[in-house]
Formats: sequence, structure tokens, C-alpha cells
Amino acid sequence: MAVAVEVGEAVRKKGDRPQATGDRPEVCDTPSFSGLSPVACRLSPSIASRLSPFLLLFASLTHAATHSLIISGLGGESGYEKRFAEQADRLAGAARQLTGTDADTTVLSGAGADRESVRRALRELAAKATADDAVIVTLIGHGSFDGEQYRLNLPGPDLTASELATLFDAIPARHQLIVNATSASGAALDAWKRDGRIVIAATKSGGERTATRFAEHWAAALTTLDADVNKDDIITVTEAYDYATRKVAESFKSEALLATEHSRMVGAEPARFQVSRMGTAARVTTDPAVNALYAERVRIERELDGVRERKPSLQADAYYDELDGVLVKLALLQRQIDAVQPEEVP
Repeated sequence: MAVAVEVGEAVRKKGDRPQATGDRPEVCDTPSFSGLSPVACRLSPSIASRLSPFLLLFASLTHAATHSLIISGLGGESGYEKRFAEQADRLAGAARQLTGTDADTTVLSGAGADRESVRRALRELAAKATADDAVIVTLIGHGSFDGEQYRLNLPGPDLTASELATLFDAIPARHQLIVNATSASGAALDAWKRDGRIVIAATKSGGERTATRFAEHWAAALTTLDADVNKDDIITVTEAYDYATRKVAESFKSEALLATEHSRMVGAEPARFQVSRMGTAARVTTDPAVNALYAERVRIERELDGVRERKPSLQADAYYDELDGVLVKLALLQRQIDAVQPEEVP
């Protein structure tokens, strides 16, 4: 509680107000603050220094409450079926480690990934996701393009880009990532662009119709530390995309083949969207109750994001009062986590 009181007193001091990252970009670039969580990076240096011992406890926790839906579409032959299923399993493991629970991860593959099952899963996701949540939808398999419409190839009838767009748009989460790792996926990219949504396509257009390699390397980015550029055990969209794109290009070059796919990404702030956490940053524990506390901490951090986003519309005192209140809640919650946190699963 002493930390919370100190935060409240410090925040109210004239001339010592927390600053948004955009106002003070140098805070997280200095060695003394390199281990701080994203929360600390939004504060002024003097307040960050007061909070650093406290916020370092948060460094191993995720910054996004995430629901993941992984769809492994029609393979067409045994080799592809096996490959797609393995990729889906790897991505599901990464998603469960990111969220700390099985409840937020859904996988549809093989015969279970038919048109109605996909539509139902997306509707269920829209029903349970809140505006403050993050959502990741990953499409693996084959896609097609007839010159007018992209189609995700599924057992039975396919789903078109426009049908999927309607389902995606019904999801209320303000933070969304759609990864379309199928062939011809570039044909759907522009149709799926929305504010608050990052869209990745394995191909630059519907004309790149060869089976893609992107999903293999995207899965590797999320399940190994090879993509972790800044060595913080956290993989962001930017890190994963850069890694997968580079590895795809290298694979064609090593085989002396002309590249048949060129990935594209649209959307704002991919460097702030986390897709995987490993090592000391993973927050999967042996106790579901502790995972629930972690999930609550995620919601409070999103509340902090919301206060920051509203800063231009708030009076200065109102802004800092709200910020103070959220930081106090964060401090109190950490006390609960410290009291019950068991040893984490390696």
C-alpha cells in the first residue's frame, strides 16, 4: 500500500506529471529503464524511477487480454493436412501461454473447420469479447481468388472475403489481429482493413496462388525466441512479421527458387500488439486463481491505456486524478498476486 500512496502523492506534484510515451520517448530508451513494463514507459522519468521496483514485478506479465481463434482449413492431400494441423497446434500452444488459460483459445481444423463451424466460432467470439479485449484470428490452409472474390477453402462450401469481413466486423474488441496465411490471401487484405485492426496476408495479391510458407515461419516466430529482437521474451506483431517475412524470403533463396509469395501488413501500432510470451515473461501458472488475477491486471492495464487515450479530451486535473486511481488499483492487485503466486510452470 505504501507504493500506491507514494504513486498518488507523486502524480499530484506540480511539474512532475506522468507523460505519454509520445511526449517522453526517451524513457524506455535509457538503460536504467530497459526492464520496465509498458506501464512504466508511459511515465515521466522521475515517477518511473519511484515505481521501477514495483513495476519490474509486472515485467513477466502480458500487456494484452487475448482471445485466439485458429482455423486450419482444407488441406486437399495428406501432406498439407498434416502440415496445417501441426502449425495450428503450435499456434494454439503459443496462444494458451499468452493468455494463461485454455478458455480463450479455440482451434478448428480438419472436418471440424467447415463453413458453419467457422461462422459459429466467430459469432461466439463476437459475443464473449469485450471492447477492451484483444482478438487474434489466424487462418491457415489454402485460399483462392477468381478475379473478384477471395475464398477460404474449407471442407464443403467455402467462405468468401465479404462474408468473413461481416463476421470480423461484429467483433467488438478494439484491438484485433487477423493473420491470413493462406494462398491468394492478399486479395482479402484491403477488404478487411479497419481502425484498430492489424491485417497480415501471406501474399501481396490474389494472383499469388501457390501454397504458402508464411504460416510455418509465423508459427516458429511465436514458439521460439529467434524472433525476439530486443530479448525481452515477448514477441510483438512487428517482430513476428519481420521474422516470418525474412525467413520466407531466405527459404526461396536457399533453394534457388523464384519467390511465389510476398507478405503484406496493414494497421497501426503492430509493435504494441503482443502475440507470444516465453521464458520469464510467460504467465502460465499451475493455479487458475492466479491466472485470473493476471487477467484482472490485464484489464486494469487496458483501463490505463483508455485514460491515456482520453487525455486530449480531459482537463489536466481530471486526467491525472484518473491516472492516479488506476495506478492505485494496479498496486493493490499486485499485492494480491504477490500473496498467492505459486512457482510458475517452466
